[in-house]
Amino acid sequence: MSTIRVLIADDQDLVRGALAVLLDSEPDIEVVAQVGRGDQVLDAVRSSSVDVALLDIEMPGGTGIEAAELVRDAGLDCGVIIVTTFGRPGYLKRALSAGVRGFVVKDTPPAQLAEAVRRVDSGLRVIDPSLAQESLFSPENPLTDREIEVCRAAQDGSSVKAIASSLSLSNGTVRNHLSSVIRKTNANNRFEAVRQAQDSGWL
Repeated sequence: MSTIRVLIADDQDLVRGALAVLLDSEPDIEVVAQVGRGDQVLDAVRSSSVDVALLDIEMPGGTGIEAAELVRDAGLDCGVIIVTTFGRPGYLKRALSAGVRGFVVKDTPPAQLAEAVRRVDSGLRVIDPSLAQESLFSPENPLTDREIEVCRAAQDGSSVKAIASSLSLSNGTVRNHLSSVIRKTNANNRFEAVRQAQDSGWL
């Protein structure tokens, strides 16, 4: 029996450790690497010859979806599963476009998670059924790439001036983009608009 070599990436030590214990108890699965940042995933996949990577979405140093894109673009033979508490349809669509082959929530029973690892390792796709159904009826992301960039810069409550400086844009351009996002999300202000974009998985 060949062993499936697994990487776990999650910024919460307790979650990462619990997942490792659960998967290591399976006779055909071995957790060979653990990281707490998105920007550590690619190097860990390479150095540890990882077969399947389990990635959280929200991590410092880059999201799990961004890390999945790096793994895909590097041409590495590694299946990626997003394991997250954020079961949002917008995230699922972005993950699939990034080459992710699995998307499950963190309260997935251990036996199902282990089976998801096996299925993804064999080249199959595993998607949480309820989330897959939701995604069929969720609206497409209406934001442009630049609006997404501005929203991400505004997530921490930065001022228009600070956002403009960080993105090398004029204050007026930032205001125009934020106004467009407010209109597209039917929000009352930019803070509410950014939150709605986050909750929809558009960022």
